[in-house]
Amino acid sequence: MRHPNQETLALHAGDDLGPFARWFTSRHLARCESCREEVAAYNEVRQSLPGLAEVPDLQWNRLAAEIKANVRLGLAAGECVRPAEPPLRESPLFNRGRALVAFACAAVLVVTGMVIERPVPTAAREEGPLVQNTPYGIEVKAGGQTLGLTNNGVQRVTYSLDAQGSMGARYVDPETGAVTINTVYVQ
Repeated sequence: MRHPNQETLALHAGDDLGPFARWFTSRHLARCESCREEVAAYNEVRQSLPGLAEVPDLQWNRLAAEIKANVRLGLAAGECVRPAEPPLRESPLFNRGRALVAFACAAVLVVTGMVIERPVPTAAREEGPLVQNTPYGIEVKAGGQTLGLTNNGVQRVTYSLDAQGSMGARYVDPETGAVTINTVYVQ
């Protein structure tokens, strides 16, 4: 025989079960003495609970004053036994060596920021052709010579670049509506 769990028995004792669960539990209780004893124990606890809700009369104001006095006394006692703190300059956390290290780190950060912000220009490599876009179009530089494909002053130009170094430019001429596609392949 399968017994109902403790929650079901407690809910049955309080009349808080749904209709089907109550019916099944009642059928089981009619045949099972140990489960009937459990339900009886839950009923006894339910009947004793209202008596526990009564709070004895306490003088809350006197109790609050006592608690405040104890807190103040504890804070005063803590002040008496706390060691005096050394001044900041005598503290081991602040001394000349640490101040110099902190100043040096700050100086290194400032100098690094200045170097990163304004990098030194490097000479362009002359190994092979260089493809780049300019405000006027695409330029190819190789061996001191330059070839330029201009976009005739069109403002909206779409540039594309691939990993092999070739570059393309596409734009629509606003006056004629003609689409122009320039592509430069570099070997």
